[in-house]
Amino acid sequence: MSTITDIRTVGITTADQDKAIGFYRDTLGFDVRLDVDGPTRWIEVAPRGSDVTLALVAGDREAGEITETGIRFNVPDAAAERESLGSRGVSVGELLLWPGVPPMFSFDDPDGNRFVIIEQAS
Repeated sequence: MSTITDIRTVGITTADQDKAIGFYRDTLGFDVRLDVDGPTRWIEVAPRGSDVTLALVAGDREAGEITETGIRFNVPDAAAERESLGSRGVSVGELLLWPGVPPMFSFDDPDGNRFVIIEQAS
C-alpha cells in the first residue's frame, strides 16, 4: 500500500526562468515560494494560500508550441478573472458556459503552457 498523502509540486517547462517568475509573480500575483541555485536552479511559485506549487523547470521549448498542462485553477468569478487577465495582456480563451458545468476558460503563459480557470461552485 502506498504512503502518498498529497500533491506538493507540479512541474512545468519554461525557456527563461527569470521571465517566468515575472509572469507568475507580477502578472498572476503568485508568491515565489522557493528560488534556489544548486546544480540546477529550482523555483516554486503558487497562488496565495495554495498548498500546491508550480515548479518552473528550465528546458527547451519550441516557439509557439502549446502544452496542455492539465492544471486547473479555481476562482470565485471566471468571467471577471478572464476580463482581468486579458486586460493585463494574458492570452485567454473563450469563456465556456455549458449547462450544469461551472464557467471556465483557458489561458497560456509566455512559454505556451496552457491552464484552465474554473469558477468555484458556491
